[in-house]
Amino acid sequence: MEEAIVSFAIERISDLLIHEAVFLSGVRVEVERIKAELKRMQCFLKDADCKQEQDERLRNRVAEIRDLAYDSEDVIDAFILKVAHQGGLHGIIKRFTSIFSRPFHLHKIGMEVKKIQKKLEDISKNLPAYQISGEGKGSTSISGMQQLLRRTYSHVEEEDAVSLESMTEDVLAQLMKEEEDRLHVVVSIVGMGGIGKTTLAKKVYNHNDVKRRFDCFAWAFISQKCMPKEVLHDVLRKVHPPPKEESELSENELIKRLSDVLKEKRYFVVLDDIWKIEDWEILKKAFPRGKKGSKILFTTRIKGVALHADPCNSPIELPFLNVDEAWRLFKRKAFPEKTTESHARSSEFETLGRKMVMECKGLPLAIVVLGGLLATKKSWAQWEKVQRNIHAHLNEVELQNQPYGAVNGILVLSYNDLPYNLKPCFLYLGHYPEDWEISKKELIRLWIAEGFISSSLESGGMSMEDVAENFLEELINRCLVQVGKSDYTGIGVKKCRIHDLLRDFCVDEAKKENFFGIIQPPIDENSAPSLDVTLTASMPRRIAIHPRRYVCLKGDRPNLRSLLLFQNESLVELDISKYFNFKFLRVLKVVKRDILSDEEWNVSSEIGNLHHLRYLGLECVGKIILTRSIGKLKSLHTLRVHSSEIKISFNVLFKLERLRHICLYDDVNMCLGARDSLKNIETLKYITIEDLIENDVVLNFTNLRSLGIKFMRSKDVVLFLKALIRLHRLQSLSLVMKQFLIVSYQDLEPLSQCHHLSKLCIEGKIQEDPHLKHHVLKFVPANIVKLILWNSELKQDPMVVLEKLPHLRILKLCTISYMGTKLICSANGFFQLDSLMIDRLIKLEEWEIEEGAMPHLRSLRLVRLLKLRMFPEGLSYLTSLQELKLKWMKRSLVERIEVIDGRKGEDFCTVSHIPSIQIVDTEDD
Repeated sequence: MEEAIVSFAIERISDLLIHEAVFLSGVRVEVERIKAELKRMQCFLKDADCKQEQDERLRNRVAEIRDLAYDSEDVIDAFILKVAHQGGLHGIIKRFTSIFSRPFHLHKIGMEVKKIQKKLEDISKNLPAYQISGEGKGSTSISGMQQLLRRTYSHVEEEDAVSLESMTEDVLAQLMKEEEDRLHVVVSIVGMGGIGKTTLAKKVYNHNDVKRRFDCFAWAFISQKCMPKEVLHDVLRKVHPPPKEESELSENELIKRLSDVLKEKRYFVVLDDIWKIEDWEILKKAFPRGKKGSKILFTTRIKGVALHADPCNSPIELPFLNVDEAWRLFKRKAFPEKTTESHARSSEFETLGRKMVMECKGLPLAIVVLGGLLATKKSWAQWEKVQRNIHAHLNEVELQNQPYGAVNGILVLSYNDLPYNLKPCFLYLGHYPEDWEISKKELIRLWIAEGFISSSLESGGMSMEDVAENFLEELINRCLVQVGKSDYTGIGVKKCRIHDLLRDFCVDEAKKENFFGIIQPPIDENSAPSLDVTLTASMPRRIAIHPRRYVCLKGDRPNLRSLLLFQNESLVELDISKYFNFKFLRVLKVVKRDILSDEEWNVSSEIGNLHHLRYLGLECVGKIILTRSIGKLKSLHTLRVHSSEIKISFNVLFKLERLRHICLYDDVNMCLGARDSLKNIETLKYITIEDLIENDVVLNFTNLRSLGIKFMRSKDVVLFLKALIRLHRLQSLSLVMKQFLIVSYQDLEPLSQCHHLSKLCIEGKIQEDPHLKHHVLKFVPANIVKLILWNSELKQDPMVVLEKLPHLRILKLCTISYMGTKLICSANGFFQLDSLMIDRLIKLEEWEIEEGAMPHLRSLRLVRLLKLRMFPEGLSYLTSLQELKLKWMKRSLVERIEVIDGRKGEDFCTVSHIPSIQIVDTEDD
């Protein structure tokens, strides 16, 4: 983690040396020496990070380096702030040149730089004394002990298999399936550490059906430090006991010998706890095609390894235990004796035990550890004591000869294995409140604003956002982050979440590293009505506030980098006009719930003095007014304002050269002028164009990926869309026609050439030309994956065209988008469609679904179709349908598919195969 912090400081210094070089006369040499010294420290920290058994001296030394890196960053940011504020409003040139008339500032920074340099040199002289190096053969270190204790054996089948019946069946189904003829058929069990992957693998390995199907079997433990020769020899010994001389074979000789043995057999090999693609690339050479039906079973924390080994097989991901399953597992461990006394204790302690089991969040290993602890406690008082300090016990308990408590040890192992630049990204997730659904886009933009994503990683058309998305995918693959909701492609992530147990780990680790702090007043009726928090220099540089009651921030914390206010800013007293208390702030996220819909929030003009601000998020239900001072935020990367109405000067915004994301959740009037900074904009929504300058200004948005735009005049539409054809990075487009504005097919026809678009939303009436020989929706690009139509008032059945789109996965026909009386979904149409919503088509009476239509549809939502006479019989053909949601539908229609008092409705058979049917707020006929 400290390596990442030092890396940020190095990048900040590099940025200073490049962009502010003219102002460093007299101190440039010292600044460059700090950079060189920090780079030297990075190498030390990389080794120290791998050496888990750090003694107290080493931990202190690492903390000293971290603090000096922070100090270096403070000096740099203070210097840039001085430069920015010199000369007031006399222009950038005058501000910069005025610094030379005030050499005191340079003298001061020079003194501070030399102090830091001296401390770094003192530390550097002492580093050789720590002798950090790799471990030699036969090491008995803690990490070596961990590996030994984590080694698994196929014959040691654990008795902790709870709720594995269905998962066992899933694995067996893949193992028994007759696959197409391919070289390696790999079945993978994926999940975070401690969730039961190995337990499930052992259950399957020893299953009678498996024993009958395969000719030979082998189980090999891999680990994150794979030793290929040892693994190969272990497998060979199990499938074909070799002569003694084979123990001396080289790695290549073992690969050939094992391959020769297996090529005529239907073999089954388990590779338990495989971490790296590179390890599989070495080992796979030893596994031939074999007889048809040969299988390899992986257990891994990293989904990417599973998908790389066999893209044709979907990994089997283990879920957390539910309440009943968790309790059964706990009882097995906490009350091991099969005696009357044990049963009595079980009944007496059940209420208390269940509360503690809930704290384990369904993680089997945590439950086992807790049960093992409580098995040694015989009295209710002892149990109550454990319950009071449950988190501490889960993290502090240590089993015999183990270096860490079982749960914490697994989490530490996963965390330590992360590359250094992923560690701050992972820990940062802990600042969100528990069970928070985290927006991927917001998270990525916050990571960038915090400096976790280096601009130096941008290359080959890959932006910082792309790099950050890869980081998130890596955390998901390592099962440290859960996918909450997929995006419209079905492949990417829209929302993610972190398990509470992992969040606790992040919070604890962040506290140790002084990485971030959380202010969350306890809910206690006896507590004071408000919580006073005094900001001090020793507090973390990032603070998240989760206000349950009133919080008052006091004091001075100029080095604060991030202030994240969740849920209700009205409970937090914060005077942003005292900007000097927050002068280094990079991230400011504020939600105000006390501003009513008819009220205004005038954001203080002093916000413009937060020169280092990179992310600004403001949200309220009323009107937000931002002054021109926001144009002074030269470092701003993301501006997100969510309110019923926004007042802001766009001409000021487009002067901000580093601004990439403008997300305004209300339409804002603007005029597009020629600005060089437009090329950096990636997200721009939602804006209203009144006077479009007809000189292809839109072509300056060369990196635009997501655009939301509102039109006042139809003539602007065709001009704008013709220009969009040349924006090859644009993926998402929302077009909104202001009230009473009507566009024609000819206006929208340029969209047919926007082959790069994958998401399209159109709101407004589309005029149909009776002289056209083709359908009015012929303009929809063939690559569209998600399509939303609002208020289109189409007279032609839209399904005729839309069902032929080869990539369409999500379709929403919303409020009067179609004014006809009948829809037809033809056989073989909508082949890729996953989700369909039909909402408030006020004239729709009949819907026909032919057999073979929508073969992959999983979700169907119908809203207020009050003239629909019957549900289509063709619903019975939709065998993939998982959920049907009905809202504000006619009561008489809904009753036809319900079971009332044991009696099935007339159309019940058409929906009886659907697992989930939700009915909300029916309408009277």
